This record gives sequence, C-alpha cells and structure tokens, in this order.
Amino acid sequence: MRPGDAAFRLDVAERRGELHRVALGVYAPKALWDLLPPWDRYLARVHAHALLRPGAVFALESAAVLAGLPIVGEPTEIHVLSADGTSRLVGQVRTHVSTDQREIVRMDGIAFVAPADTAVDIARHRHPALGLMTADALLRLTPALDAGHLLELNELRTSARGRAAARWPLTRATPLAESSLESISRAGVEWLGYPAPELQVVFRTSAGDVFRVDMYWRAQRRIGEADGDLKYDGESGRARLREEKRREDILRRGCDGFARWGWGEARDPDALDAALRASGLRPERPRVAAPLLTLPAAIDPPRGRTATPR
Repeated sequence: MRPGDAAFRLDVAERRGELHRVALGVYAPKALWDLLPPWDRYLARVHAHALLRPGAVFALESAAVLAGLPIVGEPTEIHVLSADGTSRLVGQVRTHVSTDQREIVRMDGIAFVAPADTAVDIARHRHPALGLMTADALLRLTPALDAGHLLELNELRTSARGRAAARWPLTRATPLAESSLESISRAGVEWLGYPAPELQVVFRTSAGDVFRVDMYWRAQRRIGEADGDLKYDGESGRARLREEKRREDILRRGCDGFARWGWGEARDPDALDAALRASGLRPERPRVAAPLLTLPAAIDPPRGRTATPR
C-alpha cells in the first residue's frame, strides 16, 4: 500500500482519531460516531455490512433494528441468514441456518426477516423479558397485528426448540406498554410475584385534570410509574419537573400508594421489589428465580456503553 492510496489515508486518519472504522473499508467521523447512542451505532454497523454484502438477509437483533424495533445497547454480533446451509461465526457476523420459512422484506435495498417473524425469533432465542419488549413494541407499532398471530407463527415453526419459551412473552404481549422500560418492568413485576397491573389507566380529578398512569393495581389501589430516568435541564426542564411533581402529588392523594422507578431498578430485581414494596404493594406469589437471576445480564450486554433500550 503506497502512502498516496486512499486506503492508506483512511488508515492514518483512524490512527489519528479522526475516523472510526465501522467495518472493513467503511469509516465514520469519530466525533460524530462517539455521539451516537449504542443502538444507532449498531444500526450503522448493520448498514455497513449490507454495503459490503448486498445479498445479506438480516435476522434477530439486526432485523429488529432495521425495522425500528427496540434493541438493548449495542449487540456484539450482526445476524444474517445462511445462503448455503452452513452456520458460522466470522468476526462479529453470525450466520444462522433454519429449516423454517420466514417472510423477507426489503427496505432501501436491504433485505431482512419481517418484523413478526423477528419478534417470534427473539421470543424463542433471547431472554423472555427481551422477547416481551420486542413483541410489545411490534404490536404498538402495528395496530393491525395481534398477539394471536405471533403465537400462531411460533406454533407453526417446525423446530420445537424455543417454542415453549416463546409462549411466555407472546401470550403477555400488548400494545398498551408504551416503552421498552414498561415492558421490561412488567416482566420483573410478574417474576417478583406481584399481580398483573392494568396498563394506561386514566384518572380524572374534580378540578378537570386528566392523568394517565403506566400501571395500576386496582385491588390494592397502588400506582406504578416507569419514568425512564428523564433529565430536566434548563428553564423548560424546571417547568416540566414542577408539573410532574404536581401531577404526582394529585395522583398520590387518589390512591393508597405510589411507586416510581427507572432503568436502574428495572435492571435490578431487588431494587424494583424494594420500590414496589415501599408503595405498599404486596406480592401474591413466590418469586420466579431463574429469569430474575439472568435479567441483569440480558439488559446490560457486555459491548458498548451502558444505555437504555430505545
């Protein structure tokens, strides 16, 4: 490689910290790359692989991010379907073999497994909280779709591997969960032994206020709010904080207990349990230990900065 070659100049710029190598021969300005949240970095890596391998058909998290479905952090691997019947891992690209037919869609020249099949794949092969998060988001984004269709797709798969595991998130999926945090929290609430809450319940006050809450346990008159750890900065932020404080004060007067939590508690079952118990909410069943034990690792993948799912 001669010093005048374009590849050489890119390599030098990378060593200087001016560029970040997204994939072999694909670079991005380092300053802009560092500003991207983990899920957008992952999306950029998927697009880079599509640029290098135009015939690739993306699956699992790679298909999810292309479809606008939520993912957690920045996954290590890019997932594609095998074209030659061979499964393998080369670098950070994992090729999957399957005997099941999946609907393939194409957007902007990139082929990927259709969102419904992707949600079923994630429910079958990932932590059940992530399966619930994906299925909830798909139903929220696709009003014409219902959970029954996802369950039918799961049962039609020829492979029994993962079929029973997928039934848990797919039977609980609902478009009413408005964020990934709510979906993950609902999973934790159930595994901690608490009764299932009603979602998006509307409260009306005599003064004419209308407030909608994330979760409501009617029998115990407790409200739960998953707030996503929003930051309130500047004058507009202070106004939002004052309005949220007013809202919470009014809601507290209309119930017997109020719990608020963010991603820190959703990742930590004991912390979520403490927040719910502090509101006076009481479990009605024993904990389900196995998914609670593996939940923190599922929500905080090893690659990339710790970040909340989009």
